[in-house]
Amino acid sequence: MSQELKTYLVGGAVRDQLLGREIKDRDYVVVGATPEQMLENGFKPVGADFPVFLHPQTHEEYALARTERKSGQGYHGFVFKADPTVTLEDDLQRRDLTINAMAQDADGEIIDPYGGLEDLQNKVLRHVSDAFAEDPVRVLRVARFMARYAHLGFRVHTETIALMRQLVEAGEVDTLVAERVWQEIKAAINEKTPSAFIQTLRDCGALKVLLPEIDCLFGVPQTKRWHPEVDTGVHVMMAMDKAADMENIVAFAVLVHDLGKGITPQDILPSHHGHEEGGVPLVEAVCERLRVPRNYRRLAVLVCRWHLHAHTVVEIKAKTLEKVFAAMNAYRQPQQLEYFIQACQADATGRLGEEFEQYPQADYIRQAFAAADDIDIKPLLEAGFSGPQLGERIRRLRIKAIDHFKKQAAVEGV
Repeated sequence: MSQELKTYLVGGAVRDQLLGREIKDRDYVVVGATPEQMLENGFKPVGADFPVFLHPQTHEEYALARTERKSGQGYHGFVFKADPTVTLEDDLQRRDLTINAMAQDADGEIIDPYGGLEDLQNKVLRHVSDAFAEDPVRVLRVARFMARYAHLGFRVHTETIALMRQLVEAGEVDTLVAERVWQEIKAAINEKTPSAFIQTLRDCGALKVLLPEIDCLFGVPQTKRWHPEVDTGVHVMMAMDKAADMENIVAFAVLVHDLGKGITPQDILPSHHGHEEGGVPLVEAVCERLRVPRNYRRLAVLVCRWHLHAHTVVEIKAKTLEKVFAAMNAYRQPQQLEYFIQACQADATGRLGEEFEQYPQADYIRQAFAAADDIDIKPLLEAGFSGPQLGERIRRLRIKAIDHFKKQAAVEGV
C-alpha cells in the first residue's frame, strides 16, 4: 500500500474479545483519510450510503470515520459526514450501546471514551448518547443483544429502556421496513436466550407494535394440568428457549405456533379448543406482513395446524396420522417432517414441571413414518394401477403399515 492509514478495530469484535467470545467479523474505522487515499491504497469501495471499503488482502470492512445527523423519520432518515476532520471519538459516539463503542488500536490498546468497559463489567446495556432515540432499529438491536447476553446476567439500563419506549411512542418503530424487522427476529431466535428478545420488546412497548399477535398472548390462561406455567405468553417464551439450538426455520415455527390462543373466546378459557386451525390465518398474516420466506411460512403453518396431533400421536388413528404425513408432504420432503417433530418437541418441553422434560412422541412419529414410507408399491404398478387409483391404493397400504406399527408398539409398551 502506498501509505499507512490510521485504523482501529471497532464494535462487536472488541466487545466479544473482551467477553472471551468467538469473533466472527472484524470491522475497522479509518481516521483522517479520504476516499481517494483509500483507493490509492488498494481498497475497493462497497458502501452505497457512506464510504466503506474492502481491504485488498483480507477483504475485511474498513469504513471512514463518520458522524450522522437525524434528517427525517425512520432509520433511513440520516445525513452522514465522513471526512478527515471526523475523530475516532466522533465516530464511536454515533454507535448504539457503550459496549459497542470501544475501539482497539494497532498496539492492542483499548480506546473507551464512553464507559463501555465498565458497563461490560457491570453487565449493563446502556446507550452512548440521547442520539440513540433517533434510530428505531436500535430497539430491535438491544432486544437481540439481550437474547445473546441475558444468560450472562446482562440487563438493559432503565434510561435506555425509557429511550426505547420514547421511540415506540413517537411512532418511529412503525416506520421499520418488514425486511429489517424480519432480519432482527431471524437473528434473535437462535441466540442463547431468545425469550429475552420478546421480553425486552414487551418491556418497552415495541412488541405490541411489531408482533401484536405475540403480545396479546400474555395474560391468556391455559389449562394448568397441561401448562403449569398457565400464561400462554410465558409458555411461548419457554418453548422459544427450547428451540434456540434448533434450525432457524424450526425456531420461527415455535415462535408462532400458538397464535390461535390469542383469539380464544373468553367464555371457554382456559380451554383453547380449535386454536390450531384458528391460528393458521394469524400465522399467515404475520408471515405476509414481515415478508417471511416461503419455506419458513410453510413449516410455521404446518406446526400451528398439526402440533396437537404430534402430542397425541399414540392415541390418534393410523388413518389420521397418515393424513398428517400427507399434509407435510413428508414422503417427498422428509426433512420437513423432521423439522415439524423438533418444533413440537420444543412446544411440549417448553413448560414447567418435570413431567414435560421428555418427549417420547418424537421417536414414535419417526418410526411410524418409517413404516409408512417403507411400503412396496411395485406390485401395484405391476397390477396396472395408475393415477388416482394408484394414489388411493398407496394410501391404504401406508395406513395399514402405520396401524401395524401402532399395534406392535402398544404390545411392546413403546
